[in-house]
Amino acid sequence: MRRTQAFAGAALLGLLLLSGCSWFGASKPPQACPAAVILRPLANTAVFGPGTEARPDNVAFYGLLSEVDRNCDYTGDAVRMTLDVIVIGQRGPAAKGASAVDLTYFVAVTGPGQQIISKRPFSVHIMFQPDQIRAGVTDHILETIPLAGRKGSDINVLVGFQQSPQVVDFYKHFRGR
Repeated sequence: MRRTQAFAGAALLGLLLLSGCSWFGASKPPQACPAAVILRPLANTAVFGPGTEARPDNVAFYGLLSEVDRNCDYTGDAVRMTLDVIVIGQRGPAAKGASAVDLTYFVAVTGPGQQIISKRPFSVHIMFQPDQIRAGVTDHILETIPLAGRKGSDINVLVGFQQSPQVVDFYKHFRGR
């Protein structure tokens, strides 16, 4: 009987020691990865044929930011983020045999109060086969974001197309086309 009680006591002590790290604060819960979102008003763009007005029949290509996936690792006072941004191109009526389009989008890091910490442009080149209407690429980006004492949950990563005044005006007048 004593031997069984001693074994049970040793097993209980072992369990307490194994779980003790979290009881005494030795391990912290992992920080959440900062949110990464596509800004919906800036998720679409248009590229117009050379020297043409900003009308739907003069669009050579449309661009769409389809999705952004993220992973992160915390190292010291920084977070290393891996972003996979899916960018879609679609031929418009004015494409006239063009086989590729270059699109530029940005990745901005904001802190509390939507204060911009950093903003960088990224360009993608999308190739089309002769009979292809839509094509896309996945752009793989590595970003190291200094936290400067902030928590990862205080940071947001925003993705959108950098819009020219011509494109902004186009979408004001021809929304949904």
